[in-house]
Amino acid sequence: MKYVFMMVLLGSLVLAKAQTNTGSNFFKDNYEELSFHIPMRDGIKLFTIVYVPKDKTKTYPFLLNRTPYNASNYANFRGGNYPSKYLIESGYMLVYQDVRGRYKSEGLYNNMTPNIPGNNPKNKKDIDESSDTWDTIDWLVKNVKGNNGRAGIYGVSYPGFYSAAALPDAHPALRAVSPQAPIADFFFDDFHHNGVYLQSYTGAFAVFGYQKKDTTSKNWFDEELGRFFKINAKDGYQYHLAQGPLKTFTEGIHRDNFFWKQIIDHPNYDTFWQKRSILPHLKNIKPAVLTVGGWFDAEDLYGPINIYKTIEKTTPTAKSTIVMGPWAHGDWARETGKSIHNHIYFGDSISTFYQVNIEKPFFEYYLKDVGNPEIPEAYMYDTGIKKWEKFKQWPPTDIPPVNLYFGSDGRLSINKPLDKNAVFDYISDPAKPVPYTSQTEVLTFTPRRFMSDDQRQASTRPDVLTFETDTLTDPITIAGEILAKLKVAISTTDADFIVKLIDVYPQDHPNYEHNPANISMGGYQQLVRSEVFRGRFRNSFEKPEPFVPGQPTDVNIRLQDVLHTFKPGHKIMIQVHSTWFPYIDRNPQKYVDNIYKAEKEDFIKSTIKVFGSSEISAGGTQSTETRKAF
Repeated sequence: MKYVFMMVLLGSLVLAKAQTNTGSNFFKDNYEELSFHIPMRDGIKLFTIVYVPKDKTKTYPFLLNRTPYNASNYANFRGGNYPSKYLIESGYMLVYQDVRGRYKSEGLYNNMTPNIPGNNPKNKKDIDESSDTWDTIDWLVKNVKGNNGRAGIYGVSYPGFYSAAALPDAHPALRAVSPQAPIADFFFDDFHHNGVYLQSYTGAFAVFGYQKKDTTSKNWFDEELGRFFKINAKDGYQYHLAQGPLKTFTEGIHRDNFFWKQIIDHPNYDTFWQKRSILPHLKNIKPAVLTVGGWFDAEDLYGPINIYKTIEKTTPTAKSTIVMGPWAHGDWARETGKSIHNHIYFGDSISTFYQVNIEKPFFEYYLKDVGNPEIPEAYMYDTGIKKWEKFKQWPPTDIPPVNLYFGSDGRLSINKPLDKNAVFDYISDPAKPVPYTSQTEVLTFTPRRFMSDDQRQASTRPDVLTFETDTLTDPITIAGEILAKLKVAISTTDADFIVKLIDVYPQDHPNYEHNPANISMGGYQQLVRSEVFRGRFRNSFEKPEPFVPGQPTDVNIRLQDVLHTFKPGHKIMIQVHSTWFPYIDRNPQKYVDNIYKAEKEDFIKSTIKVFGSSEISAGGTQSTETRKAF
């Protein structure tokens, strides 16, 4: 597959065509295109396309999408790009803008531009995404005829971050904001998980790590992108393993990439990363907020959950709603008929349900005073019983949490400790890492399928601890946060820990009609939630510490939220291991100051012991006193 085609597979580049049989004809018949170079307060001009309804008998609100992925491609008459047809046909002034430093906009590009509190329009120096959004909306309201003086902003993935970044010190005309699969903090989402580098993202750096020389509507990074994808490897696992330490990419593919240099120069959660988190700035929120995510989003799951929770904490009076559905990255923005993730079928027209019953009413009410959205605080999809649920708060307080305990012979107990003196061990070998998926995958920007993948291939490995309950006789629902409280001892000075929550299907579970011939749903071990944690950060993400070999040590691992009912006849499984390749990079397991600069000889085997006093607390609101996410 040619690398130029691979670029469109980047999950963050979801252009999500609106599903409409009118398609481009509706646009041509009902909208006219305008384009502007809107001046920012520091004189930089941002390229902006505005589609204005031809019907001039009404006034319309603006619906803004700010993107680093080429507004000229987002905004066109070919098929009706996002937003959904239901919003398009309702009538909005549709705005698409290249953010600062991208494509036809002026200025220099900055990944996750740090927010500067205050947003004083008279200050021409303190420039961030909030100020650029403020200036854009202010100019649009004053200069585009026929608007009703209100604006909304939305976006999936990086445009989701730009939506969230518009919330601090928001323009008074900004009434409705919908961050969808938003990035919140690059140290915990997208390129990292808890500071662990996602090696599966290695091919994405060309898109974000080169400044363009002039304004353009074409990609300027294709040659650099080709350094990775011209390889055309059929097996990503074998390719990445053959590369050896991460410094190979520094010396070769990413030798002149400024974003890669930033990552390798800041392996810990220092002020560089802290300044790029939007979470500390989500205070005193004035616009209504609809935060949207997918339970199976391999890219941006941390973002929507933590943006919502932060707003709830800092501004409890805010009109803030969270929606989480059975989707991968951005799948709610397009309708495929049957909602399927990897091998699992969840129902029909789930994205249409969201677009019609949640998204459209939200924008119509806050931007047009039409109807009453009556959207609950949390509209969450139970991925076990495959059903939408409404909650007055998230996490809910009326569903009791579940505690899971490890026992001998692979037993997993529910709400009853087993043998606290038991010890379980395995040898973690970075030369033979555990694959993150049961399926062979070619080189790609970001993985998608593995978030609900079959874990049988992992449960048979000697370097994976597997614990399983008896067959359930009653349903068990886990709703909310998950905290794995591990007590471990390792023979070396560093290690990673992967914890997985798995739904084991009954042996007689029927196949879905879409399943390939080699996939049997009987006994399927569906990944429900997982997370990785780099042990050196167990006490602080800012100041990593080596382990003392052989010394029992607490490692707390916060997994992202979940809403999943384990049905009668199913089992609950927990897996624990220390490699997960090449989704994440390999920890040398010998403590080095900077893993990005580790040598080949630093990678050594480690004997990992997990004690029976470990437990998994699942559901409700979990807490840990030793670490803060921001």
